[in-house]
Amino acid sequence: MKLLLVGEYREKKLLNVTYDLVGIANKLGADKVMVASGYESDLPKFDGKLYLANANDVGEYNPNIHKQMILDVVEKENPDVIVFIHSSFGWDLAPRVATALKAAQFTEVIDFKDGSFIVPSCNSKLRRELKSKTNKTVITIQAGAFAFSDESTASPIVEKITPSNTSNVEFVSYEEAEAKGLDLTKADIIVTAGRGVGKKDNIPIIQALATKLGGELGASRPVADNAWVDHSHQVGTTGQTVSPKLYIACGVSGAIQHLAGMKKSEFIVAINTDKDAPIGEIADVLIVADVLQFVPALTNKL
Repeated sequence: MKLLLVGEYREKKLLNVTYDLVGIANKLGADKVMVASGYESDLPKFDGKLYLANANDVGEYNPNIHKQMILDVVEKENPDVIVFIHSSFGWDLAPRVATALKAAQFTEVIDFKDGSFIVPSCNSKLRRELKSKTNKTVITIQAGAFAFSDESTASPIVEKITPSNTSNVEFVSYEEAEAKGLDLTKADIIVTAGRGVGKKDNIPIIQALATKLGGELGASRPVADNAWVDHSHQVGTTGQTVSPKLYIACGVSGAIQHLAGMKKSEFIVAINTDKDAPIGEIADVLIVADVLQFVPALTNKL
């Protein structure tokens, strides 16, 4: 199997999430070919081939030019799967490529088992197993879903390319979203409430622990979606990505989207009644207990 990995650059830097593409290729035991519009000053490290367009000439993102760039490489390399990150870049470009190739597209892939791509559904409560009926498949992968490693010392074989088309679309600039509410990225300590806290009336129990520790209150997506707290408290790929010194997850099961937003925390404590909850796989300490009993006891002890 051969994978064509579509790397991402932003403001002249290779995005670290690009290595998640290498992660899925390693999981599938596939040959790796990458294509990107980037810079020779910051090349990805992996064992494979890199087709590199000069972003100074063609921009870091242009839907028309980059679609054709990928199609040109597909024609040369004939990959089985074309892989994008599930990002604004991938959301926009993957369906354009899939349509041009008349290929199946699977969105937000989080795993690969027994020849099937696994994607979440029903707000991650369920998972679907998908198999393509087309010769080629286009997928986007959820950030954090596959083993991340940027410690490779391998260098790809680089082939410089020049896209064969022009575009009437011009990329102007990046613009940061307006900051609203709480900025969790600056917090050293975060205590997060998950679905396991049960109801909105129990949020003050989690807030009390955060206050006692001098930290901030975080929330998983279900908690924010149910309006138990404001969305500015949400941690995850659709919320804020954080890396505090201490992260305490209270009743958080550990959906891929949440883990991607907090797994770089220095020390992680998880409190959950389920000893097999996914959050336990990355926690430094897993406390198997009822959150509503354990957290008040811990707060009182502190």
